[in-house]
Amino acid sequence: MEVVDAIVVGSGPNGLAAAATLARAGLTVRVYEAAATLGGGARTEESAPPGFRYDSCSAVHPLGAGSPLFRSLPLARHGLEWVQPDLALAHPFPDGSAAVLASDPAETAASLGPADRAAYLRLIRPFGGHWRQLAADVLRAPFAGMPANPALTGRFLLTGAAPAALLNRMFHGERARGLLAGLAAHSMAPLTAPGTGGLALMFALAAHEVGWPFPRGGSQAISDALADLITGLGGRIETGHPVRALDKVPPARAYLLDTSPSGLAAVAGTMLPPGFAARMTRYRHGPAVFKLDYALSGPVPWTAEPCRRAGTVHLGASEEEIGSALRRVHRGAAPRPPFLIVAQPSLFDPSRAPAGQHVLWVYAHVPHDWTGDLTGEIEAQIDRFAPGFRDLVLARRTTGPSDLALRNANCVGGDIAGGRTDMGRLLLRPSPTRILAPYSTPNPAVYLCSSSTPPGPGVHGMCGYHAARAALRRVFGLRIPAAPGPGPASAPAPADAPERG
Repeated sequence: MEVVDAIVVGSGPNGLAAAATLARAGLTVRVYEAAATLGGGARTEESAPPGFRYDSCSAVHPLGAGSPLFRSLPLARHGLEWVQPDLALAHPFPDGSAAVLASDPAETAASLGPADRAAYLRLIRPFGGHWRQLAADVLRAPFAGMPANPALTGRFLLTGAAPAALLNRMFHGERARGLLAGLAAHSMAPLTAPGTGGLALMFALAAHEVGWPFPRGGSQAISDALADLITGLGGRIETGHPVRALDKVPPARAYLLDTSPSGLAAVAGTMLPPGFAARMTRYRHGPAVFKLDYALSGPVPWTAEPCRRAGTVHLGASEEEIGSALRRVHRGAAPRPPFLIVAQPSLFDPSRAPAGQHVLWVYAHVPHDWTGDLTGEIEAQIDRFAPGFRDLVLARRTTGPSDLALRNANCVGGDIAGGRTDMGRLLLRPSPTRILAPYSTPNPAVYLCSSSTPPGPGVHGMCGYHAARAALRRVFGLRIPAAPGPGPASAPAPADAPERG
């Protein structure tokens, strides 16, 4: 039987990123995907009514546009085009006003009101213009040497280690506090959890530096561009090919699994020591999401005008309301009312829906493996800020936690983040015992490359890149930089010319 250099199991963004890194290093690579369509959490599907294209999981990509890996790859040549909305984000409030995240920090600051304008600019300005250095350091593998800019990164980590609830004390008004709370809520952790302030700050900086764009045509375009790059380098991708055991695929020198930790234990089987496999099986997953996709007869009739120009809209009436929703979820209860993350890609990409009509992507956080129905509460929350919304609904597609897990085995119990996302569990995933080598396993041929490794969730590909880099060094004796080069997307990446040693 043919022996290949590397086999990647799973074609999510991290699996494809790992395969691309290995293929660019000159290795023979095969990717196996259980689903009929590649992409994992970055897939786009057409559903009823005809002509409406829905993102099955991820939709908006600040970390994708700002990813050190993706920026180093020639993905534009392989069909990826970013669409920047007029405003990255709008956060409306019950009085009809809205805070915004705009490309210009001054515009964002002005939307927060006079009392908080200066405070926001003081928070943001030390990091302005330094996205590439900061992203390379924040999204790096743990303990991978000194940061590229120790002073900059140290200041960010010192500020960002604070809980969002504490960071919010620098603001006086509800618009600033609500905006920061909504950004921090992407972590699904309570606002009192350490590190949630850093996530909010990172998302705000992304809006000012790289935007919160959509891929034209949907998130599938990211996966397709990576796949086209891989096959152009001689790699092979097989869809509709579930891998339940590594002894059922061709022999390889290295196996990289874009799976949950429990999936790693199941697929690798006896190739892993029983104790390590048991720890992977006990891995703790985080809250789930309840997702709705809408086909609409027209644009959402938001009361706050900035929402009509924003790619993403956060719906939570106050910091307290957002914090309460997160606390309820972590206690195992449904949020009342839910905090919503809403994306409206067809306002800026007409390929997503028939002329004059629109798609809307919405999700709320719910407890892990929750079995209820949040449709009524979600629609009431949208209607609160956009009266008459329900009159526009042509069709809706409901996806609860169990549906997410069926569509993507990595979304265990509906967890789209690859595990809990408080600061400790981001740094120590998949296990505290692997803190110095989170991608490798006791078997030098087997690696975990999913978002259950640092730096965690988001369509940035860095988990796959770091895992591939570990395999290149450990198995093949090749060394590539800890972070891809910061050049433009058309520039060759450092991985094209690895050094032996």
